[in-house]
Amino acid sequence: MDRSTAPGILLAFLAYAAYAASDASVKLLEGALSPYEAVFFGALSGLLALPLLRRRGERLRDVFHANRRLMWWVRAAAAATGSLGSVTAFTHLSMAEAFSLLFLMPTFVTLLSVVLLKEQVGWRRWGAVLMGFVGVLVVLRPGFRDLGIGHLGAAVGGLSGAVTVVMLRAHGQSEKRMSLYGAGLLGPIVTGGLLMLPGFVWPTPAQWVWLLGYGLLAAAGNILVMLASARIPATLVAPTQYSQMLWAIAFGYLVFDDPLEPVMALGVAIIILAGVFTYMRETVRRPKGWRRVPPLHPQ
Repeated sequence: MDRSTAPGILLAFLAYAAYAASDASVKLLEGALSPYEAVFFGALSGLLALPLLRRRGERLRDVFHANRRLMWWVRAAAAATGSLGSVTAFTHLSMAEAFSLLFLMPTFVTLLSVVLLKEQVGWRRWGAVLMGFVGVLVVLRPGFRDLGIGHLGAAVGGLSGAVTVVMLRAHGQSEKRMSLYGAGLLGPIVTGGLLMLPGFVWPTPAQWVWLLGYGLLAAAGNILVMLASARIPATLVAPTQYSQMLWAIAFGYLVFDDPLEPVMALGVAIIILAGVFTYMRETVRRPKGWRRVPPLHPQ
């Protein structure tokens, strides 16, 4: 590893460690609060990162402004559904299983790029798509175990993240960072805030700790990704996201008493390999808008 890239790579690893700790925080709520409430307070605390993410020349009110209004609304809606799906997944599944399904996002990106961006995909990337779905079958083992709302939530989270990535590839370069980040917060705030009202329960002091941990650690992850992206190219930042699985296994074993089963470990490995291979092919093929995605977490 080149000495000049070492700080950026370290920042990227720290970013995804923060994201994993954020997900562990929401899992520690143990479903005592509705996912709507968790998403609302998590996104609300994420607003504290706005001043640190602002580029020179950008204003805080730019969170409400976009050159392409439809893109802003799609980003907000995808962030809302993705956040709700992810919180549901981490509430009901082990962290490793939830991450394995969320890591289907590169597979969904490939499929959506074909449909929405009219991208030409070669046999190697189609092979990676097939590999990803094989990994899902190994993890889920349909017919041998019950599937529940947590699995649906993880699939929705991965698909929502893919929608965001494809949208940013198409139009992200024309928008300000504050606008993209703001839409990713305001969507969950408004959606979670409205849906939580009928069954709202005031959090206990301990629950406030986990709620703030969920939001602030995710915000810290976004800041660290931004700092890493300023120092190293995206080709070095993106692969570090898979380090979240190591944190998931560690949290599952040490915190949640949920060790990884051998069969699930095989499925997880297949899904990660499919995602890494997809990204490696994209670095070679450089599909439409590949370099336009700003350094922001899709959810």
